[in-house]
Amino acid sequence: MPEVKWRMTSSFPKSLDTLYGGTELFAKTIAEMSDNKFQIRTFAAGEIVPALQVADAVQNGTVEAGQTAAYYYFGKDPSFVFETGLPFSMNQRQYLAWLQFGGGNELMQEFYKPYGIKSFLFGGTGCQMGGWFRKEINTVDDLKGLKFRVGGFAGEILIKLGVIPQQLGVGDIYPALEKGTIDAAEWVGPYDDEKLGFAKVAKFYHYPGWWEGASVGSLYIGQKHWDALPKSYQSMVESAAGLVSSWMVPKYDAGNPPALKRLIAGGAVLKPFSRPVLQACFDTAWAHYDEVAAKNASFKKMLESIKAFRADELTWFRVAEGSFDNFVASMSAIGR
Repeated sequence: MPEVKWRMTSSFPKSLDTLYGGTELFAKTIAEMSDNKFQIRTFAAGEIVPALQVADAVQNGTVEAGQTAAYYYFGKDPSFVFETGLPFSMNQRQYLAWLQFGGGNELMQEFYKPYGIKSFLFGGTGCQMGGWFRKEINTVDDLKGLKFRVGGFAGEILIKLGVIPQQLGVGDIYPALEKGTIDAAEWVGPYDDEKLGFAKVAKFYHYPGWWEGASVGSLYIGQKHWDALPKSYQSMVESAAGLVSSWMVPKYDAGNPPALKRLIAGGAVLKPFSRPVLQACFDTAWAHYDEVAAKNASFKKMLESIKAFRADELTWFRVAEGSFDNFVASMSAIGR
């Protein structure tokens, strides 16, 4: 077994022990499987490149690998959004089913070829929260003029509703919210948001984060570096990435409930987005997808694929999963 040494940069800081923790688990697992012959050094956002330049660092060979969220790069091409999660499409399990067994991953790998990138699914968060706001969002009009830190493609949708989206790396969010440079910010959910301290500067905590009903992480590897790996090492990468994916979402699912309780006890005001706000966002989102698809062939191909898969998937979840979840939730609500 040859000695291979890689560097892997992340879009996330070390303080986020679930997101950045995925890179550490990945590197540790591969080292153990290879008896330390295949070593990967991990670097947090900003240590090699800024949080939102991971794709560029992999593409130009600055690093061999990177952990990121594909939708950060929608400015290069809106099709990047499909690996992370198309807003208002499906939940985490449903989205993974499309990526892994509905043709989504094959479409993404075809899309990545011109970029010289090989991509793997790399964890995720489940449905996210809608974010922290200085003022309540009760009507669609409340969105107008709102300076909102929101990740990726969702900003293109929210612009049409009067929002002024800001895409910031996680380390820049709190200072901007504290200084009033932005009016609101979303990140992931209670477990991370508590660590980042957003409740100290914006008390209204809205939900759900419709732009990420599913949120899938990405592992980017330079294609030339991937091709140079022995087959056994390629299998290690695939297995270790799979381990991260099976570890990350349950970790969030376990950590979010107690974190939410602590945030509320500390003064956070939990507020759902109203039905009219969600409806306006939904209608705007799907109209926007049709506009983008009319101009972008790869986006159109992925959109048609996900729409076909989504129809049956949502119907199936209404039969067993949805009815079970709703009943058990109703029993829990009365203390049973």
